Order: sequence, then structure tokens, then C-alpha cells
Amino acid sequence: MADETKLEDHLAALAESGLRHAAPVAAERIRARGERRLRRRRAALVSGGALLAVAVTVGGLSLAWASRGPEPPAVTPTPTDSSFVPPAPAAGEEYAGELGYVYGAVAKGDTVRVTVEQLRTVRGAATPVGVVHTLTLPRGTLVEARQLGGGSPEDLDLGRLVGRLAGGPRWVFVIDYDSEGRVHSLREAYWLAE
Repeated sequence: MADETKLEDHLAALAESGLRHAAPVAAERIRARGERRLRRRRAALVSGGALLAVAVTVGGLSLAWASRGPEPPAVTPTPTDSSFVPPAPAAGEEYAGELGYVYGAVAKGDTVRVTVEQLRTVRGAATPVGVVHTLTLPRGTLVEARQLGGGSPEDLDLGRLVGRLAGGPRWVFVIDYDSEGRVHSLREAYWLAE
């Protein structure tokens, strides 16, 4: 029986010793996990800050690059000897329109020079006003065409229509001017061109 008591005491001492040594190891693991978490969090914050800095830099460069791009297709008409004054949009309107024959197209580099003879509508028919002027526009100026496009409505570049508009007054367009007197687009007035 004495041996059993000694054995129990010895096992109790061993268990107590194991607990003393086990507790610091568990605490070390918890502390190590906490430090790893803290390092990962710091790394994520640093990389997120670096990513934000890169995004801001790239965004700023793209904005700077975009400002160096080509001007919009709207251009101020070249002055002529005629008494033509570009129409101004009415209050609340984005564009003002000029109705006229567009003809005599001549391509020169990146521009197209056209002659415009102003018209007005009288009982659904086009009547010349007597004002003729020329416009020099970029080849990429948007033209909303129907009959020039083969009968179906489509948007074309002015450069593609030079051959069709090179002749005399035949095609009637509404020319859209912005508030600065620049041409924004041409729209075929197919209902008057017939």
C-alpha cells in the first residue's frame, strides 16, 4: 500500500510538473499567433497604402494624358466674306441648327471644306435664303445620314462622304452649332432632299 501511495504522489508530482511546463508553451503559441496576425495586418495596411498610391498615380496620369488628347470634332467655322453668323442655341438648348445645302466638299489632310447655302422651309419645301458660306471641318465630324447611307439611317464620318458631297447643291443638312459657334454634327434633312 505504501508503494501505491508513493506511486500516486509521484504521478501527482509528474502531472503538476507537466502542467507547469505546458502552460508556458500554450501561452507562447498564443503569443506567436498574435504576433503573426499583427505582422499580417501591418503588411496588409502597407500593401493597401501602396496600392492606393499606385491607383492615385495611375489615375492622375490618365487624366493628364486625356487632357493632351485631340480636341472634339466641333470646330469654329473659318471666316468667309459672307455675312454669315453662326446661330446660337436658345436658352436651355444645347445646339442651334442651320438648314442648308452642303456641297463642294474638298478633302485636304485631316479636314474637309464644304460650301453651305442656307435654306428655310416654306410649306415643307426648301427655299434658299441667299447666304452662302464655307466651313472647314475635321474628317471625323459626325454625319447622321439616311439617303447618303444607302436608305438606312447610320452615323458616318464626313471624310467618307467627300465624294458624294463634292458636286453641286443636292443634299440638305441641319448643321448643329454649339454655344461657341462650333459645328458639332450634320444631320441629313432627308425629308426635304427629295
